[in-house]
Amino acid sequence: MLHVAIVGAGPAGFYTAEALAKRLGTVAIDIIDRLPTPYGLIRAGVAPDHQSIKAVDRRYAAVLAGGVRFVGNVEIGDGGVSIDELTRLYDAVVLATGAPRDRPLGITGEDLPGVMGSAAFVGWYNGHPDFADLDVPLGQAGACVIGNGNVAIDVARLLAKTPGELAASDIARHARSALAASAVRDIHIIGRRGPYQASFTPKEMGELGLLERAQPRVNRADLPDSAGDAALDPGLRKVVGHLRNFAAQPRTDKPVTIDFDFLTRPVAIERHGEALRLIVEATRLDGDVAVGTGVMRSIDCGLVVGCIGYRTAEIPGVPFDTARGRFVNDNGHIAPGLYVTGWARRGPSGTIGTNRPDGGEVAEEIATEISAGRRAGGGGLDALLAARGIRPVTFAGWQAIDAAEIAAATHPAPRDKHVTRAALLAAADGGCAGGTTPL
Repeated sequence: MLHVAIVGAGPAGFYTAEALAKRLGTVAIDIIDRLPTPYGLIRAGVAPDHQSIKAVDRRYAAVLAGGVRFVGNVEIGDGGVSIDELTRLYDAVVLATGAPRDRPLGITGEDLPGVMGSAAFVGWYNGHPDFADLDVPLGQAGACVIGNGNVAIDVARLLAKTPGELAASDIARHARSALAASAVRDIHIIGRRGPYQASFTPKEMGELGLLERAQPRVNRADLPDSAGDAALDPGLRKVVGHLRNFAAQPRTDKPVTIDFDFLTRPVAIERHGEALRLIVEATRLDGDVAVGTGVMRSIDCGLVVGCIGYRTAEIPGVPFDTARGRFVNDNGHIAPGLYVTGWARRGPSGTIGTNRPDGGEVAEEIATEISAGRRAGGGGLDALLAARGIRPVTFAGWQAIDAAEIAAATHPAPRDKHVTRAALLAAADGGCAGGTTPL
């Protein structure tokens, strides 16, 4: 039997496991993750008020229920299991670790308190254990969100929503409380180019116009001549239509504003008393390229969130493309028996579903190139982990966590997330006898 290890329990990993099972029929697959919980960005990246998107986890649960093993709470790399050890234990190893690290802003002052990337901020409100203790300053009126994609929209929307609007979400309890007491009233979404170059999608843009206490605003001078709208692809045309509608709306008495600052380039971040000041430069377009004009201004704020992209986390022993923020690979091949899929292969682009074709391609390559050997597979991994005192969380352990979070929820919230490793492991152990693999 072929033994395959998939590193990363997010969408890319599950689509690969699903494709392998379909293509090979008989195959032993272990999905390994550093967290005690599966589903990757479905749990920790998708906005908590987008529950319909999170429903795809039912498909992934069916993969685990169908015989694929979940091996959670296991680090691959320093302090855990090395890539060399995995490739000796399994016939094929697939890296599906995504891109969980923030791309730096590259400006002076980005290391100041109150400045953070979207991976950290989104992880904070989604209850990711790495960011549960993040200090998110919400005591100032201003907040700057740098980026012109859907993540920037998510961050701005969550900052602007009322407690009632978040009641049916699975936002982490600490974030729910902090946002309810937030003083943020002036939210700026900052992009160095214009509306035609934005990466928003119509659904996310339309949601901003429905917020109870917040009004999105666009400077009419930033909008291109409407004659060019007809040449846009349908999705971007709808986005620009929303922006034109926001620009046409009179000022309301809603207490929160979301300003789209197009043609604006962040230059530096400075301390300003107890708060921050973002220095920005006006830009102009030379084709699709933003060019600085030398005209500067400042925006007072207490929070700056960079939403300009992500990078894959490096793993010792795996060649890494620093410039592109992903593993070096040739169409998914890294080395004999070692593959990569999803964002770790392509870079952070596309939607959740974009990872599915990648999984199918990797499954076909493994089926064609790898012959079943006499590798120890999951049994060998279990023995190695036991020898090192590492207690992996199984699918049964995750089910116990899931049940505990659902039981703790207050209607209409779907769950009350455990946000520390200690709480997650305690729930995995206490919910059922098979919560963690016994030593």
